[in-house]
Amino acid sequence: MLVSYKWLEELVDLKGISPEELSDKMSRSGIEVEDITIPQEGLKKIVVGHVLDCMPHPDSDHLSICQVDVGEDEPYQIVCGAPNISAGQNVIVALPNSRIAGNVKIKKGKMRGEVSLGMICSLDELGISASVVPKEYADGIYVLPSEAVPGDDVYPYLAMDDAIIELSVTPNRADALSMIGVAYEVAAIYNRELNLPKISIEEDATVNIEDCVKVSIENEEDTPSYGMRVIKNVTVKESPMWLQTRLMNEGIRPINNIVDVTNYTLLLFGQPQHAFDYDKLEQKEIFVRRAIEGEMLTTLDEVERPLTPDNLVITDGKQAIALAGVMGGMDTEITNNTTTVALETAVFEPTLIRRTARRLGLSSESSRRFERGLNWSVIRDASEFSANLMAELSGGTVVTGEALVEGEKPVEPTVEITLTKINKSLGTTLSLEEVEAIFNQLGFKVVLTDELFAVTIPLRRWDITIPADLIEEVARIYGYDNLPSTLPSGESLPGKLTFEQQTLRSIRHLLENEGLTEAISYALTTPILAKEFAVDKANVVELDLPMSEEHSVLRQSITSGLLQDVAYNMARKASGVALYEVGNVFDWSNKSELPKESKHLGIAMTGVWNKADWQTNVEVVDFYTLKGVVESVFNFLGMTEIVRYAQTSDMKEMHPGRTANILIGDTHIGFLGQVHPGMSKEMDLKETYVAEIDLELLFESVPETISYKEVGKYPSIKRDIALLANKEVTHQQIIDVIESKGGKYLTSIQLFDLYTGEKLGEDKKSLAYSLIFRNDAATLVDEDITSVMAKIEGALIADLGIEVR
Repeated sequence: MLVSYKWLEELVDLKGISPEELSDKMSRSGIEVEDITIPQEGLKKIVVGHVLDCMPHPDSDHLSICQVDVGEDEPYQIVCGAPNISAGQNVIVALPNSRIAGNVKIKKGKMRGEVSLGMICSLDELGISASVVPKEYADGIYVLPSEAVPGDDVYPYLAMDDAIIELSVTPNRADALSMIGVAYEVAAIYNRELNLPKISIEEDATVNIEDCVKVSIENEEDTPSYGMRVIKNVTVKESPMWLQTRLMNEGIRPINNIVDVTNYTLLLFGQPQHAFDYDKLEQKEIFVRRAIEGEMLTTLDEVERPLTPDNLVITDGKQAIALAGVMGGMDTEITNNTTTVALETAVFEPTLIRRTARRLGLSSESSRRFERGLNWSVIRDASEFSANLMAELSGGTVVTGEALVEGEKPVEPTVEITLTKINKSLGTTLSLEEVEAIFNQLGFKVVLTDELFAVTIPLRRWDITIPADLIEEVARIYGYDNLPSTLPSGESLPGKLTFEQQTLRSIRHLLENEGLTEAISYALTTPILAKEFAVDKANVVELDLPMSEEHSVLRQSITSGLLQDVAYNMARKASGVALYEVGNVFDWSNKSELPKESKHLGIAMTGVWNKADWQTNVEVVDFYTLKGVVESVFNFLGMTEIVRYAQTSDMKEMHPGRTANILIGDTHIGFLGQVHPGMSKEMDLKETYVAEIDLELLFESVPETISYKEVGKYPSIKRDIALLANKEVTHQQIIDVIESKGGKYLTSIQLFDLYTGEKLGEDKKSLAYSLIFRNDAATLVDEDITSVMAKIEGALIADLGIEVR
């Protein structure tokens, strides 16, 4: 919301208050000020000029040589290229050595051999945005009114000496989207007197509204209030200078004296209006209804738009002539030929206006106000004000009466609060008199009984409904800076991270040290992607009002989102990608209960893991690269001995021969392996490996305390064993057998060699293990280990059919 300081000064006493002071006070009282601009700042030596003579340039087909009176003894000769320049005009002149917008200096010069003493300016060259320049002056110079005096500074004529205050109005303070609303706010802050415009209307008693137009509505909930006035015998023309400059300073382009009045009233009262050409209404019967599916309307921007039943339209009894609260239609537009105006002043249901504006991309000053709510107490005043001003500026007359359909008007609510509640909430010691004075400053009616305030809220402050709102108002007017500062009272304990939080933080650091980068993916996804890589696929959690189909359900696995991140990076020529993510997944196995939410760790790796340099070869990600990263996490948590891996082919999204379940005992906590080649091809990925671990199940087995053991002082004994086994025998099976027969002195089992080849046969493999034994209480002897090795070898032969070599 742009606020003209000079306009505001007409509505409330600002004596002794500068724009800067006002802006600071408003920001500290609840309505933030974004900026203050004074349009004339940076401009120099720009005056009013009167064109005495205008002749074509002899050496140009578009330049003119003008003799311009700038208030000095002799006229200035200025060469001008504007197509609309002519003798007798009052224009904007930048004198020699002046400065225009962009800090451009204007010098005396020659144009095609003719001396030019300065420059005749357009509004754009003064820094006024092209979006607010009247269309008739968009491609030329601006013509000042006849009463402008040559030689005067041009700034007061264009209201460029005003201060424009830009307010950042939050949705709950839509009352500040009007000059009157801002005036009430300033009057409350400074306890100053208001000087609101007096509303009066002169009507033509010879013509009654009932003889001109009838109004009806389809649904009172969609249209709580709809009124129409008629102004006859109007002359559509350019608005007076004061109205044009006031609109331009507020960021609105002047159109003509009829449309400009509706915009002026919008800014003054916060009440949107629309003006129709009365003679273009075929039936003279206004009917407000929902649009019919497939109905078409050409709006004022000359775009034909298909309508839906979510759109509210104004009709002339037959066809749609305007989108209610959003934009009028071309067929009833005000033009220079208009002689009778039908003026609409209404209230529409905010949700309908918001949906229509968003769907059609037609957000406007009017729609924004309808969406946020209107001040019911000024609706009829705004109707009378606009009708009277239109008649005054156009030479027309207002038909007696207003065609009005209006439901039950809202009543001013009463909110009660005690002094104790106010002081306890704010930490103040305000008296009854001080609080009552604050409510009076705000313009609220208040009845005090003992220490209970019964506050009647005016309709212009529809944001105040509960006692907490009144506390906020007292704080704002009393001054946030004046509220006492106190330390928190009561007992407190030093905060710390929980075991799970600290462990999770450590896992993040570990993975980043390993070379992975954290990714953050959307928890919302598509119904298909939601179930991919989920071990136990359950009912998905659907949103009632999703943003789109791509974000309509909650994920059951982190992996699918990570793969999208990998694909995104690989498509941008990344040689290798290694990502991890910690996030929540959701399932709804039992729809009679709330969805279950659990935290998972996901890892995705592909491409180059280590780049080649002068001393190392390039290393590409494979199954064991990923497994090494996962095992580093378990090793850090002290869980290496209790975690085991079991090959699986149950997951259709994973490679059936390169995927393993991760188990703790019989509890499945996750999986790791290669993404199925078919899926990788669909996503345009190279060979990609992923892992996902349920952290909540993992943390159930993580020891919260670490047990330390003294390093043994007795030597260990190392024995190697070479085995020839069938290929289907797994490493885990061999480890299980060795551990079961290795006895209490077996401390380590390490696979150090694996060989397959034609010499062994296609179904055989050779493995070699190092076994380390140590007794921390005494020195082991060979006899002790020999007997254990014999048991191990016997079990391997008997249980797994392995040949010990």
